[in-house]
Amino acid sequence: MQGNNQIIVLLNKALGCKLVAINQYFLHARMYRNWGLVQLDKADYKQSILKMKQADKFINRILFLQGLPNLQDLGRLAIGEDTPEMLHLNMELELSIRVVLQTLIAECENSQDYISRDIAAEILEEVEEQIDWVESQEYLIRHAGLDNYLQSQM
Repeated sequence: MQGNNQIIVLLNKALGCKLVAINQYFLHARMYRNWGLVQLDKADYKQSILKMKQADKFINRILFLQGLPNLQDLGRLAIGEDTPEMLHLNMELELSIRVVLQTLIAECENSQDYISRDIAAEILEEVEEQIDWVESQEYLIRHAGLDNYLQSQM
């Protein structure tokens, strides 16, 4: 099926965001593991796998629309040096992904591509769950203190 070129461009933009997220979360997970923060390692590793599955959905949809998935245009990773910075950078990444997905959803509505819209809406829901999770971690750090928070993640 020949797809709308603008939708394919936006699907590729969302795919690029997911490719960055896969690597950012994966590296953060391994850094947490190295520091003995097992719970954060598990959480970020799980997110990395989720982002891979989301990227796969975008790839499949782009191919279905007879587009070419762009796996070469990778954005820059934002890697933190400590837990608060890592959480903050993950939050910034999720917020930027949310904007891309909202734009994609709006364009899908305008173009009446309801399948692509549904895929993006499902992924947007998962992004917003991750934003909520990161906000919770930042709240715990502010209210329990960084040392207590880190100890709870061991």
